[in-house]
Amino acid sequence: MVNISVRYSGNKKCDLKHPDGATIRTDAPKDIGGDASGFSPTDMVAGGLAACILTTMAMYAERHGIDLTGATATVEKHMTTPPTPRRIARLPVVVTMPAGVPAEMRERLERVGHTCPVHASLHPEVEAPIEFRYA
Repeated sequence: MVNISVRYSGNKKCDLKHPDGATIRTDAPKDIGGDASGFSPTDMVAGGLAACILTTMAMYAERHGIDLTGATATVEKHMTTPPTPRRIARLPVVVTMPAGVPAEMRERLERVGHTCPVHASLHPEVEAPIEFRYA
């Protein structure tokens, strides 16, 4: 269990503190009155998804003697449009893996990426396709 403390600091911003000391400030997007000086809470969900995919794949790869240093991921956050209540609708992710990943490991690594905890935690209505590329 991890207890993350969150303090509303005014002007649509929150300060988050991890028990080990890391801090993050969120801000609301401009289209709903924030100044976008930081990640919005929904940006953090999107970024968390991409980071979780890479981390989960890297942990698996490491156990099999494969270094994924330099792998990247990009995620697009698509919100619903009015009159639907505001929420994340779609989070397509593109993962670019190092070219040196052995061909026989690619399918297994991709399967692991699809099972990361954040991906598994998303509501079923949130589309979160993952595309894998090898550079």
